[in-house]
Amino acid sequence: MKIQKFIKDGNRLGAIFALSLIGCAAAHATEGGGSVYPNGVDNFAAGAMPPPGIYGMVFGEHYTADRLNDKDGNRVPLNFKVTADVIAPRFIWVTGQKIAGGDLAFHAIVPLVNLDVKVGNASQKKTGIGDITTGFSLGHHYSPQLHTLAGLDLFVPTGGYNKNDLANIGRNYWAYEPVYIVSYIDPKGFNGDIKLGYTFNQKNNGTNYKSGQEFHFDYAAGWGLGNGWTVGAGGYYYQQTTDDQLNGANIPNSKGRAFAIGPSVKYDSGKGWFVTAKWQKEMAVENHAQGSAVWIKAVFPL
Repeated sequence: MKIQKFIKDGNRLGAIFALSLIGCAAAHATEGGGSVYPNGVDNFAAGAMPPPGIYGMVFGEHYTADRLNDKDGNRVPLNFKVTADVIAPRFIWVTGQKIAGGDLAFHAIVPLVNLDVKVGNASQKKTGIGDITTGFSLGHHYSPQLHTLAGLDLFVPTGGYNKNDLANIGRNYWAYEPVYIVSYIDPKGFNGDIKLGYTFNQKNNGTNYKSGQEFHFDYAAGWGLGNGWTVGAGGYYYQQTTDDQLNGANIPNSKGRAFAIGPSVKYDSGKGWFVTAKWQKEMAVENHAQGSAVWIKAVFPL
């Protein structure tokens, strides 16, 4: 079985981080099997834009996978393991400017990635800055409980990349993605979030490979306990909608799919900062690596 190249999945974070997944002749699903968007990154209160000001946010992820699935969801007989640890600071500026009744904000995410890849008897480790995500959004508040956010993210190929390497922190191509988030927040009742995104990938000029378009959503559902804590479950759904292309020709059976779920919690201090955490396990995976991830997110005013 011919191994292609190992490139980042991370974002798993981005909008966002730069992890990487592996590709082979029987398992494509975007170049290297990864994605510019870090599926599952968001959690409770993702669509509730804060008041005007400057805010900091830190995402942390530990991802590990030792299984690669083919187009039918069957395990590829390959000695394979990837471990990625990501710290991704995010900076948000809520301007105070109103557009179409919404609050205008800008953001940027700079992922710091430690990546360890093993395929067959080969292995490689890399550490560095991944692909940066930047963009703008409009936030609406329809009630104290119901909030929405609509925006556009741009993924910038700033991460290190070498097409001959086993492990790459960057993907070496641009991408953009419209995003829409709905959050329902009740400190003493139901809490629910869904973040929808659709990714348009551009061509990797280093390989003349263009990954297909991708639909995905992160989700969370839980119950507020009235003491700052919310408990529930969260994860993501991912579906590639168009085939990959190499030298302008479609690659058959190259669409990826995945679903993940696991326990999720949130603690809101009531003083302007909150923390969320979750563990999610991937399943129903096609043309992708299958593993699990721990996510932590902290939000605080600067």
